Order: sequence, then C-alpha cells, then structure tokens
Amino acid sequence: MKRLSEMSVVERLVLVVSAAVFIDTMFYAVISPLLPELRHQLGLSKLSAGVMTASYPAGMLVGSLPGGALTVRTGPRFTVCAGLLMLVGSTVAFGWLNSALSLDLARFVEGVGGACSWAGGIAWIVAATPVQRRGAVIGRALAMAIGGSLFGPAIGAVASAVGRPALFTVLAMSGLLLTAFVRTVPDQTKSSDQGIGEVIRVIGRPAMVRALWLMALPAVVSGTLNVLAPLRLHRFGAGAGVIGATFLVGAALEATVSPWVGRLSDRHGRLLPLRLGLLGTGVTLGCFTLPTATLELSLLVILICIVLGGFWAPAMALLSDLAERYGIDQAHAAALMNLAWAAGQIAGAAGGGAAAKAYGDSVPALATAGLCVVSIAATRRSTVPDPD
Repeated sequence: MKRLSEMSVVERLVLVVSAAVFIDTMFYAVISPLLPELRHQLGLSKLSAGVMTASYPAGMLVGSLPGGALTVRTGPRFTVCAGLLMLVGSTVAFGWLNSALSLDLARFVEGVGGACSWAGGIAWIVAATPVQRRGAVIGRALAMAIGGSLFGPAIGAVASAVGRPALFTVLAMSGLLLTAFVRTVPDQTKSSDQGIGEVIRVIGRPAMVRALWLMALPAVVSGTLNVLAPLRLHRFGAGAGVIGATFLVGAALEATVSPWVGRLSDRHGRLLPLRLGLLGTGVTLGCFTLPTATLELSLLVILICIVLGGFWAPAMALLSDLAERYGIDQAHAAALMNLAWAAGQIAGAAGGGAAAKAYGDSVPALATAGLCVVSIAATRRSTVPDPD
C-alpha cells in the first residue's frame, strides 16, 4: 500500500472522494434490512415504505443543481465537506427519531448532503483525469460507493439487533473524521462563473436526454428492488440478517464488476457495457416473481445487483464526455448525474411501492424490465453530439 505522500494527485483525489461516497452510500443503503422492522413499528404500508426509501433521492433531486452550482463557485473541497457535515447531522437524527415523518425528513437532508458530496467529488476527480482514463477512474470511485452500499445493509441488520440510536451516533463520527481529512487535501480546481443557465441550454438536446435516461434507468431498477426485495424476502420468512446478507453479497460482487466495466468502456466505448447491462437487467428483473423460496429469491437479487454493475461507470462517463463536448463545467455534469439518479430512485421506490400495493409485485418488476429491454435502442446514437 502506498503512503499518501507517494500517491499521485489523481490517486489521492480518488482515495478521498471514494471515502466520501463510501460513507454516503453506506448510510443510504442502511434502510433495506430495517424496512420490515420500521414497517411493523410505525405501521407503514408498502407505499409509505416506498416514500421512506425515496426520501433520500428526493433530497438529492432537490440538492443536485444547487450542489453543482456550489461546486462551481466555491470548489469541490468545500462542497464535499458541506455534504459530509449534513450527512453527519441527518444520520444522528435518523438514529434517534421515531416517527415516519421525522425519519423521512432525516433521509431527505441526508440526500441533500449526498448531492453535495457527489457533485463535488465526481467533479474533482474527473477534472484531474484524462478522458481516456475517465471510465476506469469513475469505476474505482464507484466500487467504493458500492462498497458503502455493501456495508449499509449489514449496519442495518446490526441496528435491528442492538438499536439505532447509539450505533448511528457512533458511526456518524466517521463522517466528522473524514471531513477533517478532506480539508487537508489541496484543491487545485479553478472556480468558474458558469451558471445553471448553461446547463439548461443543453439539457434538452437529444444526445443529452438519451444519456440522462441511461443514467436514470438503473436507478429506477435499484429503487424498485430496494423496496420490493426486502419485503418479499420477509414474506418468505427471511429476517433482517438474511436480507442484509443478500444485499451485502450483491453489492460486493457489483463492486468487483464496476472497475472492470469502467476499463472496458474506456477501451471499447461506453455503449457495449450499457447494452449488456440493459439486456441482463431486463431478463433477470423479469424473473423477479418466479422464485417461491428465500434462497431462490436471494440468489436472483444478487444476480440483478451484478448486472446493474454494468451501468454506472459507463453511464457517468458518457454524461461527462457529452458535458465536455458541449462546454459544460464538470461540476454541473456531476449535478446532472445526481439529478438523473435521484429522479430514477424516486420513480422506482415510490412508484414501485405504489404499483406493488395496488397490483402486486409482478407489475412494477415486469414494467421496469420492459423499460430496460426497450431502452437498448437509446444506445444507438447516445454518444453522438447533436449539431448546433
């Protein structure tokens, strides 16, 4: 392992940003094994459970463009620190509060903080990375983010056993320690006066719309899966430990896939892994309601997590490439990534929960699978910039 003093600028940035997104996604993903218990304690319906799951991406949706603008004006380091501090406060609140509304609000604030951490962090490393290595570097950072989502369910399972207040308070202190470390890292990124209006100018272009959709769609799948899978596993008799273990294994394998997919997108283009991810997700998600036992469903959920690993790095690199072509600051590009991800998560979590309540699990699962298969057509021209 290299010492910090021996690392290149990009390596240090990736380390810092990876740690920030690790902590952020860890607390985002903690909800999965806690959901059945909170549903029982607070009397949540499937729709209410979906709303609680969607509160984090709702906060990220609201905070996305402001987070990008803050990064442009003040620099990535300040924005990452601001996001981490919001994460610390909201995590402590989620540990101690005991009403559905207050927990929804805590996760909403956590989402706003996540928007700042992601916008600042991704803009920081992309600005320091040559385009021919962009997919690989994003893939490395995403592997750590997925690692956070790996530990999140495990923490949720522990919290289910020992109680939320003390555990969440202790874990939130890791955010304070990381904030102190981020403040010591030099920020060589130049501030810009580019406003949100420049983003609005290009956001409606067909190539950008297609790229945003390819970023939002895996978030739709993830949001749907995060609501339906824990509740369906619980119906089959699985406890918080089994649910947490299922998501842990899935996230571990997804984290292994992400850096490899990022390198693949650098060498062979962004479209190949995106097409494979769309096809694989469509097929596996279409089988979601077929298992009739805990083990079968757990294995299928893990497989869905693996194929989702084919999406994130090439989709983010694609958005970054298009932003560069259109002259958009990478901080705004990172904000658009947050915006697309958050919109997809809300649609998947809240929409999936509502559809499952009204029509059963098969309707949202099959509808989302169909979107993946149909969207393969969106990869045909998604990297070609539109003429002025």
